[in-house]
Amino acid sequence: MNANTTMTTFADAKPCPTSEELVARARAMVPWLREQADAVEEARTVPAATIQAFKDAGFFKILQPTRWGGYAMNPIVFMRVLMELGRGCSSSAWNMMILGVHQWEFGLMDPRAGDDVWGEDNTVAVASSYPPVGKLTKVDGGYLLSGRWPTSSGTDHGQWAFIGANEFNDRGEMINRRALLVPRTQYEIIDDWFVFGLAGTGSKSLLLKEVFVPEYRTHSLADYSASERPEPYLLPFSLVFYHAVSSVILGFGQAAVDIYIEQMKSRRDSFIGAPAVLSPYVRDRLGNAVARIRSSRMRLEQVMAEATEYAKRGELVPLDNRVHYMLDGARVGREVEEATLLVYKALSARGIYKTNPMQRVLRDVLAGANHITQNADDFAGQLGGYLLGQGVPPFLYELPTAAA
Repeated sequence: MNANTTMTTFADAKPCPTSEELVARARAMVPWLREQADAVEEARTVPAATIQAFKDAGFFKILQPTRWGGYAMNPIVFMRVLMELGRGCSSSAWNMMILGVHQWEFGLMDPRAGDDVWGEDNTVAVASSYPPVGKLTKVDGGYLLSGRWPTSSGTDHGQWAFIGANEFNDRGEMINRRALLVPRTQYEIIDDWFVFGLAGTGSKSLLLKEVFVPEYRTHSLADYSASERPEPYLLPFSLVFYHAVSSVILGFGQAAVDIYIEQMKSRRDSFIGAPAVLSPYVRDRLGNAVARIRSSRMRLEQVMAEATEYAKRGELVPLDNRVHYMLDGARVGREVEEATLLVYKALSARGIYKTNPMQRVLRDVLAGANHITQNADDFAGQLGGYLLGQGVPPFLYELPTAAA
């Protein structure tokens, strides 16, 4: 079967569900995901059956280009699904976020890259490790990659992986940041994921030794320039990837609120026996936690709505907006962390027992909020510096003029 025939079959397989249908499917999974969350953490990996359930629900198709049978929907749909899944099992939702956002990435690349991955099976999952910690060497027709890349979430389920690396010229000057697509047969998975939060994500390290990657299986993580790409793929990489992380963390925060409400409705004051819900402090903490989560969610919704208007017109999102958007997304981790701590502290000693799911959610929130995309300190400084006329860091928002 040739690639064109395969793609036609993929495209005709099933009708595209609505955004509302996809979110409803995710919401319906929350009780099931909550039931297995402890087991996922203990196993330090998400079950294959869970990933398959996500595939069957159509979640992996949300951002996948239509060429390979995907829905090519606006990334906000994917983000809303993540907000729901995060209420159930943090690690499972994190795997969905990482493995599912890469489908969007193929919309930025030479179509041959997607054909390599999905030519026979358009459900193949792709993992990643973007930290530029290895060695990248330019050679005829592509690049050589060597090194050990950490924190490849969901890598147990990926048959390929995107690897991040900095590119340098012959003078040792950095000229680009690249993502390079590598098949599982060319890297070794090292089980070093022993952590206190998001333990079930299975975010192991990948070891590569002089792996050749053809040019067409790479793309720049820094170059944001005009193109003829369809609307969803005109958005900046940083906006889609970073805000996907923020979205799943919002789900974690909502999980903390859900658990708090369930437990406080039946709890009584230890000293006087009065219902806990009568305490103004119990109510105050809940209200302020909800306000932080809702305001973060509304900010992400607004960011995506604004950015989408530019994409609809075939325009790039201006740098002025993008610098603000990065901080808008990064602050989510901090605000969800604050919201979760607010409700956690009100549980007192019962909150520290491993039988209480709140302690696991708290640990997952703390781990997620430490992700590089949630570095509100640096992004605040970048925004402040930009507004004061100091420009932006090279290779983060766009290629520097000299490199371009």
